Amino acid sequence: MSLKIKELPETERPYEKLELYGEKTLSNAELLAIIIKSGTKEETSVQIAQKILNLNYDPQMGSLNFLKDISLEELMQIKGIGKVKAIQLKAVSELAIRMSKPSNYKKVQIKCTEQLAKLVMEELRLEKREFVKLFLLNTKNEILKNMDISVGGTNFANVNMKEIISEALKIKAPKIILVHNHPSGDPTPSKADITFTDRLYNAARMFDIELVDHIVIGNMKFKSIFVETKKMVEKIKKENLKIQKDVD
Repeated sequence: MSLKIKELPETERPYEKLELYGEKTLSNAELLAIIIKSGTKEETSVQIAQKILNLNYDPQMGSLNFLKDISLEELMQIKGIGKVKAIQLKAVSELAIRMSKPSNYKKVQIKCTEQLAKLVMEELRLEKREFVKLFLLNTKNEILKNMDISVGGTNFANVNMKEIISEALKIKAPKIILVHNHPSGDPTPSKADITFTDRLYNAARMFDIELVDHIVIGNMKFKSIFVETKKMVEKIKKENLKIQKDVD
């Protein structure tokens, strides 16, 4: 039979440890144990918390990010985790996700692609579906409005080009930035991404709207389609120049 939390030294009890030394000194298991509150006759709340952490099937996602996708049923399979505790764990997980999102994008001035990528990284990097977000900017590159344009499956998204341009025209936004995620975690733009970006850029120009960039979000990585396309063009130019020299 394992020791009860009350039988542990005071400095090893999650509640007391947090009070004495602060929340940053606690392990993931100890933090979860505080939410779980009580253990069973056989195991402490910390040991039960460790069993929850062992449900992480993909450690590369991070030690706690799996809680976002795990179901109530999976949590309740662990002895000591009933429906109420499972719901509490999911609620805390969702609060953490919402805390990582900016409360308001409006009037944020976008100075570079990297800045916007970092703003949306936590929101999009672990999504299992493909989200396409539209950011509408004024002439100073300040965000006037942002919205979800499309939510797709695991490897696609249905994007309506007319809707994108229409949203910009509604509020007379002279600039737009498109952002979407790759659920695979690899932000390398696909041929479809590049083709769509080219079509949107040209269509927007007809209405005096500038497509500033199209950003692809992966897991802690991002790519600018404009930058990647420029690299491809330069590579093709070099290859063609080399071929021409060989011919000559």
